[in-house]
This record gives sequence, C-alpha cells and structure tokens, in this order.
Amino acid sequence: MKISAIVALFLAFTYFLQRGKLVWGQGLLDERAIFPPRGWNSYDSFCWTISEEEFLQNAELVAQRLLSYGYQYVVVDYLWYRRKVKGAGVDSLGFDVIDEWGRMIPDPERWPSSKGGKGFTEIANRVHNMGLKFGIHVMRGISTQAFNANTPILDITTGKAYEESGRKWYAKDIGMKKFSCQWMRNGFMSVNTKLGAGRAFLRSLYHQYADWGVDFVKNDCVFGDDLNVDEISFVSEVLSEINRPILYSLSPGTSVTPSMARDISSLVNMYRITGDDWDQWPDVAAHFDVTRDFAAANMIGANGLKGKSWPDLDMLPLGWLTDAASNDGPYRQCRLNIDEQKTQITLWSIAKSPLMFGGDLRRLDETTFSLITNPTLLEINSFSSNNKEFPYITGEKYVQFRHYSLASQSENYENRHASVDLFLDLTSCKDRNAKGWSARSNGDDLEQVCWKENSRSEHQTPFCLYKEKLLLESDEQMTFDKNGHGKLHLLATEGTHVCLGASSNRKLTSKEFRRGSFSPCRLEANQMWELNYNGTLTNSYSGLCASMNTVKANAGIGGSRSWLATGRRGEIYLAFFNLNSERTVIATTISDIAKTLPGGNLNNASCTCTELWTGKNFGVVKELISMAVPPHGCALFTLNCY
Repeated sequence: MKISAIVALFLAFTYFLQRGKLVWGQGLLDERAIFPPRGWNSYDSFCWTISEEEFLQNAELVAQRLLSYGYQYVVVDYLWYRRKVKGAGVDSLGFDVIDEWGRMIPDPERWPSSKGGKGFTEIANRVHNMGLKFGIHVMRGISTQAFNANTPILDITTGKAYEESGRKWYAKDIGMKKFSCQWMRNGFMSVNTKLGAGRAFLRSLYHQYADWGVDFVKNDCVFGDDLNVDEISFVSEVLSEINRPILYSLSPGTSVTPSMARDISSLVNMYRITGDDWDQWPDVAAHFDVTRDFAAANMIGANGLKGKSWPDLDMLPLGWLTDAASNDGPYRQCRLNIDEQKTQITLWSIAKSPLMFGGDLRRLDETTFSLITNPTLLEINSFSSNNKEFPYITGEKYVQFRHYSLASQSENYENRHASVDLFLDLTSCKDRNAKGWSARSNGDDLEQVCWKENSRSEHQTPFCLYKEKLLLESDEQMTFDKNGHGKLHLLATEGTHVCLGASSNRKLTSKEFRRGSFSPCRLEANQMWELNYNGTLTNSYSGLCASMNTVKANAGIGGSRSWLATGRRGEIYLAFFNLNSERTVIATTISDIAKTLPGGNLNNASCTCTELWTGKNFGVVKELISMAVPPHGCALFTLNCY
C-alpha cells in the first residue's frame, strides 16, 4: 500500500472516530469492543416474555433514534425458547423448545419467523438491514429438559451424533446435575468440558448462533457466585475460532471481585460485576464500591477477547419497565426520581460501563431520551481515560456495606456478637484476603471451622461454623482428615440442620446485601465446602473462597463520592455524587485534583468550569469547586485548565 493511501486511511479513521460514526464495539481488523458497547436489551421491559413483533418494533426505534448515538446492539434476553403458556415461568420445567440435539431454539409461537428450523436467521437479517447488531442471552451448559430427554450430542464436523471410544454420547453423559444454575435450578446445568462430548455440545451451540447471524452473546450463570472458568474458557476459544466477530458478555456478577475477574477478563468483552440492577435507589448506590475497586485494579478497558473487556454495571432500567421474574410486559414508569436517574447514568458513563438501555422504546419519553443520549456523557463513556474514584472531597465518609450478612441468621449468633456484624464475602481463591480459616478440634473429631481464630484478641470471640454431624449419602462428599481438610457441610449453630451455601436459589439484585446464605441442608455442591491447608475455604459449586469482613452494625449507604476522568482533548471531568438523603454541599480544590492526575501539575492554574445538569457556567475557578447537590443526586463539571 502506498504511503498516501495509508495516510488517507488514517485520516478517514480519525474523522469517523471523532464524528461518532465508527462501528461501536467493533473496530478495524475485527478488534472487538474498542469502546464500551452500547445497545438495547429486552429484560427490563419484557422480562422473558418478548415476542418477535415487540422485539422488531424496539429494534426499529433503536435504528431510528439511538443508532446515531452509538447504540448498536439489540439483544433478546433470556428464555426466548420458553413457550408462553399456562404454568410457564422463570424456573419452570418442560416448557422449552429444543431441537433433536438438545439445543434451545426460539419458541415458534412467539417467534414465527423461526419456523422450519430457521432459528433467529430472519430476525438477524432484519436487524442487520437496519444497520444494527443482533444479540441473544444464553444460559450455562445444557438444559435440564435436554438432560431428562437424554438427547444425542451433535458432532458439527460430521453432522451426525458424536462418537468416541466406540460409542455414541448423550446429554446424561455430559450434564453435571450438581452444578445446576443456582437461581434457575430447573433450567440449566454445567457440562463436563473435560469430555470430548461436552466440548462438542458447546461447540455445536455457538456455531449454531453464528449460523443464525448472532453478533453478541450474553452468557448467564457462569460468573460470580456461579463461576465456571472451564466453560468460559472453552466458549471463548470457540468464539475466537468462528469466522464471525461475536462479542462475549458474562452475567450476572454477584460477589465478583477484581481478583476473580482477572481470571476471565482476557477471555470476554464485558462482564457483570454486580447482581441485577433495578430501578430502586439501593441498587444504584450499591455500585459505588464495586466500581471503585475495579477502576483501582485497572480493569477498565483491559485486554479482552480479540479486543478489550469492560466491567459491566448492568442495564439501565429507565423509562417504561416491567418487574423481575414477571410474566407480563412493560406496564409502569421507572421508580427512580430524576436526580437518581442522573446519578445512575453519570456513574455508568464515567466508570465506562457498557450502556445497555432497558426501557420499552415504544414509550420513550423525552426526559429519558435526553439522559441516554447526552453528548457529554457519551463522550466521557467512550473517549475519557484515567477514570477513577476521586477521594479528595469534603463530605461524610462512606462505609462499605455490600456483603453477605451472617449476623441475622441466628438468634444465638446475634447474642454472642452484639457489637459487630460479620459479612461473608466470596472471592477468588487467589485473593490473599481469602486465607484465614482453620479447624478447631475436640479430641479426634472436627467440631468447628473458624475465621482467623489464632489472630484474634483474647477478648474477641471468633466467628466459627459447625461441622454437620449427620452422615451424608456419599462418603466421597464427606471425607476429611483429622485436621478438618476435606468436603464439609457447615452449620450456623451446633445441632441445627441449616447449612451455609455459596449462593441462593434465585436471581439476586444488587440491592440485596443481606442475602440469605443459610438454608436447609441438602446434598448439593453449593453447600459443600473444602477447608484447604493454605487457610482457604473453597465452595465445591463455584470454586470461590470465603472470607470475612467486619462492619459496624449501624453502617449503611450514605455520604459523598466523587469520580475523575481526563478527556481526549485534555479537559478534566469531575463528578460529585450525594448518596445522602438530604441536600449536601460537596467541595474540592484544584490543587487536590492535581494530586490524582497522571503527571499533572495544576499549581497556580486557572480553570474554566461548567456544570452539566444545572447548565451553570462558573467562569474562571482558581482553587475551590463547590456545589450543593440534591439528595441522591450528582453534579458533573467540565474543567479546562491553563
């Protein structure tokens, strides 16, 4: 290629980049998710019940009103294969449409263009003709319905049933019932990726999605509490080999930590770092700590699957919505007030989260439209850098409060620990904070597993869980040595039959800090724990480890927070967030801002300053930046300093 052609190509690239015309989430040379992806997802407005007509109506409105703002992906969320008939629901069994190979296919009553084995092909073609990209939600592994039917496994290289070691393989050979999805137990289970047949099944799934024309896959129940690194790794491998750029997204993200995310971030393009976010203030406020942690760990825009990966704060539940686990479509307005909505969209933008709008676009009001298309927010979301929480502000200090509460599980426990609450945090076993568990023995028998017993003061009662004394059906599940190392049921109090589990049986929202971790003891992997010699306590289901944190009993969400980012033209973006329920004056200084800028020196600088939401122009500011921020509201300043 001649030098002049190279220069022309570069200039064209720069022009389209600056004009916002670059294909969002997909760049030159198939580089994926070079910016945080944007689009629309059906879950917040339709839950699982959306039809073909409703989906295409919303897709057309995305193309007409949002595509020019970078919203390019339109995603059908979960259970598009479930028949909408009496008795069907989020965790029902036997209502799904599957093919002869045990793979999910669209319900032909809700998706009539799928008849005749077409799947989503015609839908994807129509979406592509609108200039959009098409996405679907899928669950972990294989469905319980396919497992019960014991369907054969497809070998895509032969087009016939998979054969190995002289025999054909079936769903019951690869399904792992003890690794069923914790919030949809009747729905799906992991497959054994160590088996050739297990890998063949997953390969057949994702090649079918590619054949349909899918551009985006949201893979649920493989991350967070339901972590399955083996499946994520293999799916990522398959997607990297398919001759079609498909963005890979993980969901949900309950209990995710940066150390856990590092194990998978290079394999995907976006991944949820919270549970489901709905339109209630505690949901919004719960995102501040986790976003701070991921920014501090340099996870924003890290290397991903053939491009970059982005911590995902979940869809934006704004506009016209439904409810979680609903069998009905959109019927109500967003419950967040306007200040809370501004806080949410501002945090999502400055934390560079993917922006996936969830409201029904057929009833998109102008206020919501102006929020999700605000040019300053979209500029920050795509092009800002050095995004991080900014600590140098006046205001009440925020106290971390986002873990599993064990204090409320047992009256005896509360009586023994009245001064402090302990919170169970599930994290990667590589996290150094996961080490601290040890066994307490009574004679030759293990009685308790305790958290950092040896490091406590003489006046502090240790937190301990009790070994299940009842015999289990499987000796393999209950083997442990004299030091307590092995697989255990752990009880809240001695003599009860309430066991500690790694996750609940339902899909959690990010507001539910006090998730019930104890439930009646069952022979399930999520209630089995292994005490390791390095001081970690590993859950058999997710492979995550438990650690304990202490928080004052009256701690809650409140105080003031702030974020800072650098614009691509050298401007500084400063956001104030008021998490209090009363109006709060938040302030900082230009000299404090200088402390956090990479190589920046603003000593004796003057800055012009404007605020987005009020439209106020502060003129030239030499030192103090201050504003009274409404309850649950925010302020967003643009500073140009010289």
